[in-house]
Amino acid sequence: MTGPRLYIRVASMGLGAVWSFKLRSIFVILGVAFGIASLTLIVTAVDGANRKAVEMVEMFGPDAALVFGGNIMMRAVGMRTMTLSRDDARQVRESLPGVREVLPMRVQAGQTVKAGNRNMQDVLVVGSTENYAVAWDWPLVEGRDITAADEAAGAKVVLLGDKPAVELFGDESPVGRVVFISNIPFQVVGRLAYRGVTTGGGGDIDNRVIIPLNTLMQRYNLDRKYFRALRIKFYEPENMAAHAENLRSLLRELHHLEFGADDDFTILTADEILKFLSMFKGGLSIFLGVTATISMLVGGFVLANLFSISVSERAEEIGLKKALGARGSAIMLQFLVEACALTLLGGVLGLFLGLGLGQFLSRLDILTIQFSWKAFFLALAGSQAVGLIFGLKPARQAAGLDPIQAMRGEG
Repeated sequence: MTGPRLYIRVASMGLGAVWSFKLRSIFVILGVAFGIASLTLIVTAVDGANRKAVEMVEMFGPDAALVFGGNIMMRAVGMRTMTLSRDDARQVRESLPGVREVLPMRVQAGQTVKAGNRNMQDVLVVGSTENYAVAWDWPLVEGRDITAADEAAGAKVVLLGDKPAVELFGDESPVGRVVFISNIPFQVVGRLAYRGVTTGGGGDIDNRVIIPLNTLMQRYNLDRKYFRALRIKFYEPENMAAHAENLRSLLRELHHLEFGADDDFTILTADEILKFLSMFKGGLSIFLGVTATISMLVGGFVLANLFSISVSERAEEIGLKKALGARGSAIMLQFLVEACALTLLGGVLGLFLGLGLGQFLSRLDILTIQFSWKAFFLALAGSQAVGLIFGLKPARQAAGLDPIQAMRGEG
């Protein structure tokens, strides 16, 4: 028997051996599956991190900076976080070159919003000056934005994010309706478009309502001089590095910080977000890459050891085949077919395990994953590489057995 028929016969015998030695097959499949699961997780997690970076940068805007009170990089005990003042916002608007929009903000988390017999808990209430939607490049589905008149009068008006609008009003228009925020009535003047992006802390960005900043400070009895964050948009996004440095210098001067002293504020730009996500992605890749490598090596060693034992156990079978004229290359091919078939099954199982684990971690807001065909092909390629590399030595061992000694069980 020669040619393709020989190879088909050898492959058939290899697959038959996979079924015959079930316990060995299960151990090999599981060993490989854990390694492939780790590999799948790293590929989908990195792809998810890339998607997350694109989403966050698009949402944030390449022409904007977000300033937080307090130095969130230092996190010193007792450090003030309310360091941004109304005067800071005014000076930035009037003195900083290239500024287009300046938007002071403050938030109250975990609030309850009601409309009729429906209510939502754990909603983020954002206090903002005029033009919130403009400053955040956030389209309005209907209605209008917060205005300077609303802010000056401390008006009880509200912009609804998509999630509260859907939860409280369904398909009906919320504009002109009344909602109660912490039992205080507010008239809905607009509805923000759906964005579908999670925040850095894993929250739903659409789960928010926006009211005038003065109204927030009055109704929650907050200090009216300071606010938590400042959103700034510039005219020339290509000069964002210079804009950010000018902003930092101005705020340090306004806060009377001495040379060498740490900033008492934090400036975030799209570039800073990308740097952070790149560091996170790099650390994630290293951690999961080491885990995947170790797991795949373990699976490979399991395969090599079990196949070496199998060669000894099947010495008489191998000797008989060689006595009947089977060539060493055919014996080696049979064992390689067995190894690759087992690792292929392990690769498919590992792919589904990795995707399942990724979905679980994604639901817990630990990782963001995105399936791609790259993960599928890498899983198959990785599993076949393990089968070929770690199955080669036992296959050569089987091919090199002396037929007479093998038939005597001396393999």
